[in-house]
Amino acid sequence: MPLDFTAIDFETANSSMASACSVGLIKVRDGQIVDRIGWFIQPPAPHDHFIDWNTRIHGITIDMVQGAPTWVEQMVDLMAFIDDDHLVAHNAGFDMGVIKMACAVTGIVAPAYNYFCSLQIARNTYTLDSYRLPSVALAAGFEDFPHHDAVADAEACAAIIIHAADRYGAIDVPELTAMSGVRISSIVALPTAATA
Repeated sequence: MPLDFTAIDFETANSSMASACSVGLIKVRDGQIVDRIGWFIQPPAPHDHFIDWNTRIHGITIDMVQGAPTWVEQMVDLMAFIDDDHLVAHNAGFDMGVIKMACAVTGIVAPAYNYFCSLQIARNTYTLDSYRLPSVALAAGFEDFPHHDAVADAEACAAIIIHAADRYGAIDVPELTAMSGVRISSIVALPTAATA
């Protein structure tokens, strides 16, 4: 089985995990990046306010997401890109939490993706002063990217996984996670607004 996965990164409008305003996705096949895509998202009400702190981090404003697809509208494209891949994110608990919370508040069932965390893999693979995404990406040979751009962050995450798999000599995601002592988890959907 080859090293296949999709790296994902969300940016949020505020401190609510349901406030996704941007997503970046990177498709990896046989250890090579083969596709990349990203788009703005209109966060669902009442999680749709933008706070200065988040805007200073990622540069996205409420005006930039006007006319963008809503969470529900963009799910078809999100799921089509991911297909049956394992997902990976840097601090995956956050990004999977975004999927779960945004689905819950919009009344749709979260897809039951399997996922793993590049931050956990990094902590078990590299000896670094910091395990923030830019520091780990640099250790993996991926540098000078616009941090907090969702596509760039997803690509940095993918580069970390590709590099770590090469270091371990792992041929696929299950072997990489086993060798690095990291668990593959699954998204467990929260009750939706319609069922809560």
